[in-house]
Amino acid sequence: MHHRVSTLATAAFTAAIVVVGLSVAPSSATAATRTARAPIAAGTIRTAPASAVFAGGLTVQPDNQPAAAAAALAAQGRTADAAAARTIAAQPIATWLGDWLRGDQLDRVVARNLAAAEKSGTTPVFVTYAIPNRDCGGYSAGGLSAAEYPVWNQRIATMLRGHRAVVLVEPDSLSHLTSCVSESATRPALVASAVRAFADAGVPAYLDGGNEDWNPPAVQAALLQRAGIDRARGFYTNVANFYGVDGERAYADRLSALVGGARYVIDVSRNGRGWRGTWCNPTGAGLGQSPRVTAGTTRLDALLWVKTPGASDGTCNGGPAAGTWFPAYAVALVANRKR
Repeated sequence: MHHRVSTLATAAFTAAIVVVGLSVAPSSATAATRTARAPIAAGTIRTAPASAVFAGGLTVQPDNQPAAAAAALAAQGRTADAAAARTIAAQPIATWLGDWLRGDQLDRVVARNLAAAEKSGTTPVFVTYAIPNRDCGGYSAGGLSAAEYPVWNQRIATMLRGHRAVVLVEPDSLSHLTSCVSESATRPALVASAVRAFADAGVPAYLDGGNEDWNPPAVQAALLQRAGIDRARGFYTNVANFYGVDGERAYADRLSALVGGARYVIDVSRNGRGWRGTWCNPTGAGLGQSPRVTAGTTRLDALLWVKTPGASDGTCNGGPAAGTWFPAYAVALVANRKR
């Protein structure tokens, strides 16, 4: 069974952050980045050690959605809800860049995160989420036009050039193609154009590797090859899903062997209790282990929090709209976290 990645981050970067009945304005963005750090050379994107790709470790996102939720909830006297949000906010979580961010607004979000990374000496992780016909008309429908998409990616790549950063390109974009056949002729080339832009800028990119219970490794490998995996750092698995690390590693190792030994990362944000029978706000889910970069002795580069824990998957299992902070669910995730 696959999953649909919900509209995860819109609320975090638009005019307000929504927290089930609350609306909190985020603080102003940093105007400029700090001194640029030496990027990974384009020719070593696939071979550099994980410690170089994620130099200094992972960046804690500034002004992140859980932190804003914690402040709003504390102001209302909801101490337990605020404490759970603060627990989540303290961890490095990927920054989602989607079609809701364009022009100067996109620039400000990227600049703010790069500035935080430069200040802390860490590496930020970005996720792009604007592929045309995103989610194939499902819960996270949207995206840019085919003409806009390469320009948008190039803008991001230009801003990241000369800085340490990692980009996860378009969750679900390739895995969906086994069912969203209308996009199969054009989407891999669009993803490949994004990979080229990032590689030319010295930015390691990871592509959609699905998960252990979606497409077979051979099918996913063929999709990755069409999408330019040869110029990417590798692929990611389990984004916004709940599968355990052991199963994901076994799947990813098989997939890696089919695509030239590509490296991979796994989303462990909410997999502390494993698969719970549904992808949408499942009961009993818990936070996974804390995000970290590996020692680099295997093909696994890092365990990341890609999905923002506590952001609703959608109006299912008592949740609010996708991307909205779900206080009760955040409390449950913290209570059930992997220990």
